[in-house]
Amino acid sequence: MPTITIGLDLAKHIFKVHGVDATGQVVIRKKLRRSELLEFFKELPPSLVGMEASGTAHHWGRELTALGHDARLMPAGYVKPYVKRGKSDAVDAEAICEAVTRPTMRFVEIKSAEQQSGLMLHRTRELLVRQRTALINSLRGQLAEFGLIAPKGVWSIPELHALAQGATSAVLPGAVRSCVELIMGQIDDLQTRVQAIEKVIRKNHRASEVSLRLQTIPGIGVITASAITATIGDIKVFKSGRHLAAWIGLVPRQSGSGGKVHMGRISKKGDAYLRKLLVLGATAVIRYCRNKPELAGWINALLQRRPARVVTIAVANKMARIAWAVMSRGEAFRQAASAIA
Repeated sequence: MPTITIGLDLAKHIFKVHGVDATGQVVIRKKLRRSELLEFFKELPPSLVGMEASGTAHHWGRELTALGHDARLMPAGYVKPYVKRGKSDAVDAEAICEAVTRPTMRFVEIKSAEQQSGLMLHRTRELLVRQRTALINSLRGQLAEFGLIAPKGVWSIPELHALAQGATSAVLPGAVRSCVELIMGQIDDLQTRVQAIEKVIRKNHRASEVSLRLQTIPGIGVITASAITATIGDIKVFKSGRHLAAWIGLVPRQSGSGGKVHMGRISKKGDAYLRKLLVLGATAVIRYCRNKPELAGWINALLQRRPARVVTIAVANKMARIAWAVMSRGEAFRQAASAIA
């Protein structure tokens, strides 16, 4: 059992360390530069080290674990109640040291370098897609000012090309045409880069048995399956599918007083990227069910009683629960005869 408990406040250059012994007495209060951090922990006996799950936390978690320490990450929001007064790095380190010893504290799993590499692909793809969407919308709006109306969506890129190239000089002046060509060049470049990243994601997906099993769930494709695999390393962290759905933020926000409980909108806690992918997948499932009523099962019955967006969240919640079962049991999804999901 660790004899020293340490709170480590992470930063880019200057780190604050606060340590207590088994009796709670302060034994360490130090300020360390980045180059000194690992050397300091090499000299310590195996200790319990708490950190906020902020930028670079997973890197330092892996490094300290390799040195034999019990490194644990905590959401910053769960550490804040232990800050006594004021705001400084030293106060934060003391609060982290206190929080990491709480028996009910919830910890964040330390991601491996492989997991973070997979997530980097998804984050980069998401960034490029946002930039591509912004350029397409900007170009559509500017062409509309000259009476050229283009359809929405990424699939309209060829039509945007044709629309701009087919316009006469009377419709599109030379200066405007130059700007259009510049924007179209950027759109084409982003499209190529997105496709290159998706090719790597598909390659990683085919190499992962877990990701391939997740793809058997209706509404979950290559992107969603690989994102879940990269985000969740050990599914045992979640006791049930309900806990996973709650972690993603697909459950109602609960508030209550005086014995009365009110269930509100979804909490939107946790990973927003996974939540978005699951909601998009659920939307596709509902569209499929509307076209195939004989396979709709409970979804069409729910659509008759509740608004479509509420049903979408319910389906996304169920998809998250099924994903937990698939990952926990190591089996592919077995679709019931009466329902698609």
